[in-house]
Amino acid sequence: MIDVTAAVRLSVLVGLASTLLSLGPAVGCAWLLARGHFRGKSLVSAVIFAPLVLPPVVTGLLMLKLLGRSSWLGGWLAEQGWPLTFSLTGAVLAAVVVGFPLYVMAIRSAFEAVDPRLEEVSASLGASPWQTWWRVTLPLAAPGVAAGMVLAFARGLGEFGATAVLAGNIEGQTRTIALAVYTLLEAPDGHQALRSLLFASIFLAIAALFGFESLTRRQRGRLDLDER
Repeated sequence: MIDVTAAVRLSVLVGLASTLLSLGPAVGCAWLLARGHFRGKSLVSAVIFAPLVLPPVVTGLLMLKLLGRSSWLGGWLAEQGWPLTFSLTGAVLAAVVVGFPLYVMAIRSAFEAVDPRLEEVSASLGASPWQTWWRVTLPLAAPGVAAGMVLAFARGLGEFGATAVLAGNIEGQTRTIALAVYTLLEAPDGHQALRSLLFASIFLAIAALFGFESLTRRQRGRLDLDER
């Protein structure tokens, strides 16, 4: 019997953990792509956004080859007590990888929408590049960064393919909503639990998307007001 509450709790936990863990790297990569000028930028962008176009199962298989117990890295981590396959850590990592492109895309758009003239004014007043970024750029882009967090959370919440390959479908450990729904489709007496999971999934998805739209509108409104 599938524990509906555990599946919902695990999905929320995986979504939150993956969002928070990838916040710093997502902001850094987004800033690099938005304002950076360097050789190989197109290649870096292609690598970052590759999981967006690859089938999630393929992404999970590549991660399994790289981080599985048979690989040197995965084997070493397992020896240190940090197994990445068939564990909650693996489920979080899978959500991080598949949600990262959307995360970077949303934050990159927020940084690109900030008027560079405001940063130039800050620099002309004697502020260092770091102070300008921290006091001017980031506050202006903050709603967009928050929108990226919500979008990444929603993507992690519904992740299925990469999680199934890397973390498996273990009750109470890696069985998120998507995996529980898939399992219940093959269960003859799982219609009631399936209905509950569908309602929970729809509610969480709509709430996350509503938050994303609200934060995106707020970002646009702040920038329009600043331009005036």
